[in-house]
Amino acid sequence: MQQSTDPVTREIIKNALMSSADTMALTVVRTARSAVIKHSMDFSTALFSADGQQVAQGLTLPSHLGSMAPALEGIMNAFGDDVHPGDIFANNDPYEGGSHLPDIFLFKPIFAYDTLVGWSCCIGHQTDIGGRIPGGNACDNTEIYQEGLLLPPLKLYDRGVLNQAVWRILGKNVRVPEKVLGDVQALLAAVRFGERDLLRLVDDYGVEEMKSYMADILDTTERMTRAEIQALPDGEWEFTDYIDNDGIDAQPIAIHAKVKIQGDTVYVDFDGTSPQAKGSINPNFAYTKSQVYAVMKHLIDESIQSNSGFFRAFEITAPEGCFVNPQHPAPVAARGLSGFRITATLFGAMAQALPGRVPGAFGGGEVGLTFGGYDRNRKAWVYLEFNNDGPRGGGPYFDGADGLAAPGRNTANTPIESIEADQPLMVERFALVPDTGGPGKYRGGLAITREFRVLADEATFQLRSDRHDFPPWGVEGGKHGTPTRSYINPETDAGEIPSKHLTTLKSGDLYRLIQSSAGGYGDPLDRDVDSVLDDVEQEKMTHGHARTEYGVVIDPDTLELDPRATTELRNRMRQAQNEKRG
Repeated sequence: MQQSTDPVTREIIKNALMSSADTMALTVVRTARSAVIKHSMDFSTALFSADGQQVAQGLTLPSHLGSMAPALEGIMNAFGDDVHPGDIFANNDPYEGGSHLPDIFLFKPIFAYDTLVGWSCCIGHQTDIGGRIPGGNACDNTEIYQEGLLLPPLKLYDRGVLNQAVWRILGKNVRVPEKVLGDVQALLAAVRFGERDLLRLVDDYGVEEMKSYMADILDTTERMTRAEIQALPDGEWEFTDYIDNDGIDAQPIAIHAKVKIQGDTVYVDFDGTSPQAKGSINPNFAYTKSQVYAVMKHLIDESIQSNSGFFRAFEITAPEGCFVNPQHPAPVAARGLSGFRITATLFGAMAQALPGRVPGAFGGGEVGLTFGGYDRNRKAWVYLEFNNDGPRGGGPYFDGADGLAAPGRNTANTPIESIEADQPLMVERFALVPDTGGPGKYRGGLAITREFRVLADEATFQLRSDRHDFPPWGVEGGKHGTPTRSYINPETDAGEIPSKHLTTLKSGDLYRLIQSSAGGYGDPLDRDVDSVLDDVEQEKMTHGHARTEYGVVIDPDTLELDPRATTELRNRMRQAQNEKRG
């Protein structure tokens, strides 16, 4: 019989669990070795009930929101009752609940008085996972076996004893074992802290009461989520966005979503999406679902918790073998790029459902970079970076932020000092690009450029990017942002390279990235003239761009606004717009 619960105690326990998940996350930041985890913070933490329901997630990656429970389900299916105190499980198999091979999931079962009361979890993106290309994110793999070391659900620790065979296999199959094994140790520390905190709560409240309150937390979250959905308009909306290509076939990949809100339930169907791709950018279905959850989390009460109770309000379907639900042995290494596009597609549909609430599409180009090679002592080095630091789309009330992580991501850029201290690379430029934000009443955030100079004798360079052919869209009359562009030695060669690219760079070669900017919101001719002038004064916009896109006349020498000429020019531009429409 389930014990009775009270709302005050439930809130105390709920916040204690969330605080524990955050403590786990801080443990990872403080102890990890790699830039991708320590600085970019590509990891997540969570606590689960004994039956595998996610109860609390740390303040980490929203895109991991729905990815952890399937990985735990894969472990529970594989081991059944063979779960004991001191065990720690690992899993990175995308076809047994994992996400992609670089993401190693660790789960620790938590026992109190010989009773399983929960699980702690930490997932971290590893700098390298073996495979044919450093970093494990190459787009041109054609099957999962090329992508690196695959860890099916297994015991890394068995009753407190490290599985030395697994540990040695992991160390021998990656190029930078000191970083990978160091990061896994950080994850291990985190799941142990999660165990400690949950057992303290059990000591305070008892086993059965804790089980009852964890169930109550999930049920309460479900009720609150459904109440929020109930307040949204009923209806159906569809949207399609595109990925340039998979790096093998030149054809664009369509992601089509139909969103239906009926009562207190959201139905999302991806029928009409392109078939699974040959290249490694397919997202597995668990990751696809995570993007849906992350988008909807932006559109309801932000205080509602991220847990399995939240998931219950959604019905998500996709045909088997389509791009967002690929079948084995489809490669999935670079699936993070596709997660961005799924997110944009869902926001596109919800912009129709909730006019005036959804901003223009975020920019950034979903760029993943890997540089790798060997020093003169034949020691491997690998630098992995995800340039997802914005910009945001223009919104209903203000401009899109410049240089902020895209919605659904809490990742950060890697400090230049860290890059140059650990790798034979020099960052020669990191700056905003003027005249790039999608024009609108509220403009999109500006594009970012970043330049890397290779200092090693030789380096393998792998690029995973997008938005070369399909720039971020605007809403409510706002214009699209500018596309992503990539160049190698742009000052001396033709330079521009495709959005997915693999090559060898020599000492002195320079790679230049210009990420896509974000879409605008509203008619650019409705933009406040003082806001345009402010952008020009801050060198975010030239006077020529202000005139062409916004109809604002500014003296190039004095930077003084000409109100009369601005009014006349805007009137002519509005008349031309009306004639074009009518």
